[in-house]
This record gives sequence, C-alpha cells and structure tokens, in this order.
Amino acid sequence: MIKVLIVEDEIPAQVNLKKLIDKCCDDSRIVMTLTSVRSTIKWLEENHNGADVIFMDVELSDGVCFDIFDKVDIKAQVIITTAYDNYAINAFKINSLDYLLKPITESDLRRAWQRCKSRIEQQAAPNLETLMDLVSKSGAPKDKEYKKRFIVKMGEKIIIIPVEDIAYCYSEDKSTYAISRNGTRRLLDYSLDMMQEMLDPKIFFRVSRSCIVSINSIENISKHLGTRLKLQLNPHSDEDVVVSRSRTSDFLEWLDSN
Repeated sequence: MIKVLIVEDEIPAQVNLKKLIDKCCDDSRIVMTLTSVRSTIKWLEENHNGADVIFMDVELSDGVCFDIFDKVDIKAQVIITTAYDNYAINAFKINSLDYLLKPITESDLRRAWQRCKSRIEQQAAPNLETLMDLVSKSGAPKDKEYKKRFIVKMGEKIIIIPVEDIAYCYSEDKSTYAISRNGTRRLLDYSLDMMQEMLDPKIFFRVSRSCIVSINSIENISKHLGTRLKLQLNPHSDEDVVVSRSRTSDFLEWLDSN
C-alpha cells in the first residue's frame, strides 16, 4: 500500500480530498491528516518513512507549506493542492510532482496519482541495480548528477532554461544571471557558488569569482596582463571575461581534458 499524508487546514477540503483519494487512488492508505506547518514538521521528524505521498495545501493555519521544506528533508512525493495559481514557481523549486488547482477534479487526481506511482516504482527499481553495481564494481560510487534545467519566473510566465542552452553565468550587484546561446539574459534564484555546485564541471568552469563559462561558449583565448587569460565568448560579453591568475593552471588543464 502507498502511504498518504494529507496537509490541509480546511475541514471541507479535507473531506473532499479523502473521498477523491479513496475513489481515484488505488493501493492508497491515508495514514495522517495535519493542518499546520508546525504539526507537519513534528510528524515528519518523528515518522521519517511515514508517508510515500504527501498532498499539501499551500496556505496553512500558521504559514505556507514551503516553510516545511526549510526544516525537514522530505523524501516522499509531494502534490501541491491550492486554490491559487501564483505558487507554481515555489512548487517547482521544491520539486513537487504535481500542482493541482482546487476544486480538484477526478481526472487531475488520477493523472497525478499515476505519476506518483511511476516515480515511486522508478525510485525503487535502482535499489536492485545499485546493489548489483556495488557487487560487480566493488562499491564504486555512481557519478554525481547535475542540473539539467533551471526554472525562472518572468511576470506571469514560468520559463524553462535547459542547461545546454546556457553560454555563461555571472554575478552582478549580488544577483546571478544566465546568458543563453541566443543572448537572452535571465535572473536566477541561485548564487554563483550554488551554480558552480549544480553545473557539470566537465562543461562549465568558474574562471573568476564573478563568472562561470561553458566550454561551448569560448571562441578565443588571449594572454592578458602576464599569466592571466582573456576570453572572447559567444554571445559577446559587455565586460572583459578574464581567468583569474589562481585559476589559470586549472583552466588550461580543464580545456585540455575536454
């Protein structure tokens, strides 16, 4: 059975959701219903594997559900349920599986539930694969997975930026921007330090404190002030892109290895 946790502070909405789950979600078992951020954090801390799927309303009696993710590492699949459509970008950030607008329809719930079941099965399957891999490769760890896309909000739109479309990233006035291959500039919600951790180091290199470049964006390299290097990027950067003196050796080695 798939264990379900409901986080919803409105009683009519609780009752309606329970009826829909009983009707549309096969192999489900509701294990708990909670109404607040505080009670949900406490329950999740005490029941680490207590739920496989969590249905979460956004606006709760003592805050918004996104506050929960700052306190607890949630492994369960999360389906956001809300009457408002302006929380979509937050839902993307916490990697929620689906975003259901109230009143929730049977077709929407069935679709979300099938996605949950597929995700749970996919997560369970690698366990055997990992075990076999450990046996055959003497415990060699798997390669780290890096971000494949970034989500940004532009007014009322949500923009998806594939990582392969990013030419370079830079920081300016405490903000971080990504420049796409077509020259489009997008404001990101991450610091450059965070971007460095999320991007594949085989493709991206941090040439200075304020700039990370893709190897595919480098057109020319020239000497600059002794041992430093100046890069010409495509698309063109309005500011000089210079490899820091302390990073020059690593940069040349990175180029040679690609």
